[in-house]
Amino acid sequence: IGAPSFAEALRYGAETFHALKGILKKKGYATSVGDEGGFAPNLTSNEEACELIIEAIEAAGYVPGKDVAIALDPAASSFYENGLYRLSKSGQGNKTSAEMTQLYQTWIKQYPIVSIEDGLDENDWEGFRVHTAVLGKSIQIVGDDIYVTNTDFIARGLREETTNAVLIKLNQIGTVTETIEAIRLCRMAGWGYVVSHRSGETEDTILADFAVAMGGGQIKTGSACRSERIAKYNRLLEIEAELGRGAVFENPLTR
Repeated sequence: IGAPSFAEALRYGAETFHALKGILKKKGYATSVGDEGGFAPNLTSNEEACELIIEAIEAAGYVPGKDVAIALDPAASSFYENGLYRLSKSGQGNKTSAEMTQLYQTWIKQYPIVSIEDGLDENDWEGFRVHTAVLGKSIQIVGDDIYVTNTDFIARGLREETTNAVLIKLNQIGTVTETIEAIRLCRMAGWGYVVSHRSGETEDTILADFAVAMGGGQIKTGSACRSERIAKYNRLLEIEAELGRGAVFENPLTR
């Protein structure tokens, strides 16, 4: 978030990624990566994940919250069952929507978190409304599973103030026209929007061009690892070089 250009931002991220790998190795954790290039160590708690990332940011020579920040994607639908959020794996028991929001609020105070995506279940519309009312003034609240890039769902979200940003997946709604319409709704409301990859990706780089063309300032395309992820970052580097002095790079969360 503190980089002066995309090239520098990518360097910040890559150096932090490699610093994190070294820290995980030193602590005896696995450094194998998942579909999107991220590490998947068997940590002892959710909090440990944030603490390790902060340690990596500092080890890379950056300041947490000033140069590099944390964005979460809890994918809460995956651990929601019978009206409760099951956090048994981390030893935090079962929680209601309100309790999950309180937990996130605690983390926001402890760690440099600037964005949370899918913090609640995709059908928990009322929970999301309260979630955004409580947290949305201080951080970005992104809806993915709750909207699935569908303009009808996004329009409902705008009416009910369910989130303050939307994850945009080009091949989820099906056409470029419908995707642009979804982004138009976000722009009209002053919401943020994050152009995103999918878990099963190819080395096609159109996503990078589309993200720049839409002007939202945010792209989610995986870690600084795996060729299908790196391809998008390389294309963004090319675009910035092609634009030269005309390239505009800024932190969209401070607009």
